[in-house]
Amino acid sequence: MNNIHKSAIIEDGAVLGDNITIGAFTIINNKVTIGDNTTIGSHTLIDGKTTIGKNNRIFSHAVIGTIPQDLKFDGEDVELIIGDNNTIREHTLLNPGTKGGGAITKIGNGCLLMGHVHIGHDCIIEDNIVIANSCAVAGHVEIDSNVVIGGMSAIHQFCKIGEGAMIGGGSILVQDIPPFCICEGNRATLRSLNINGLRRRFKDRTNIDAIKKVYKIIFDSSNPIKESALSAIETTENKYAKQLATFVLETKRGIPFTRKQ
Repeated sequence: MNNIHKSAIIEDGAVLGDNITIGAFTIINNKVTIGDNTTIGSHTLIDGKTTIGKNNRIFSHAVIGTIPQDLKFDGEDVELIIGDNNTIREHTLLNPGTKGGGAITKIGNGCLLMGHVHIGHDCIIEDNIVIANSCAVAGHVEIDSNVVIGGMSAIHQFCKIGEGAMIGGGSILVQDIPPFCICEGNRATLRSLNINGLRRRFKDRTNIDAIKKVYKIIFDSSNPIKESALSAIETTENKYAKQLATFVLETKRGIPFTRKQ
């Protein structure tokens, strides 16, 4: 049985699962699909072709699925897909994709989007992401799993952030951040490996040691960064270390770091 406030507007065509709670003055568009056990706070707008999975908590005044903030958008059929077990806090703004970017914005499972977070068009946000208050993620950004982004940060369009990375609060990120690394600043600069994150992730130090070795080969070398990344790949069989080196080798926007003197 669903618990829908009498002042909420659910347009004909919307598909609701079971055990859904919808607060006062919330509006659900006719193309929206919402999975079981999802709670939606008051004064929320869920618009467009938006699919929301199970066990999500969406707090009041969120705006989800309204048309992308892209001047080239001309009413194409675009989509926003949100997975399961996410927490989406107050005043978040999540936009669908655009024709030029694949037409889909996707948010995975187990994410926490804190208050006033914006996720732009055509973003791919994987699982277990934490984006703190007042962050702006521009269009076409890709964020891999287990990333933490500190509050009041801004991510430039087309940037990629690798698995397990951490972005310090107040950062302005205009280039790619490799997996398992920390960056901070305006403009954000690579600082180190995310050692605490690695320790939480891996009980076996073998993985951590392999990642540290590859990181040192890439970023402590005097050779060009992609040449160093290629050398690093050849020195390890560890899949996580290779993941780090391959990311650096394939980056298109570059890696923001300064060589040690």
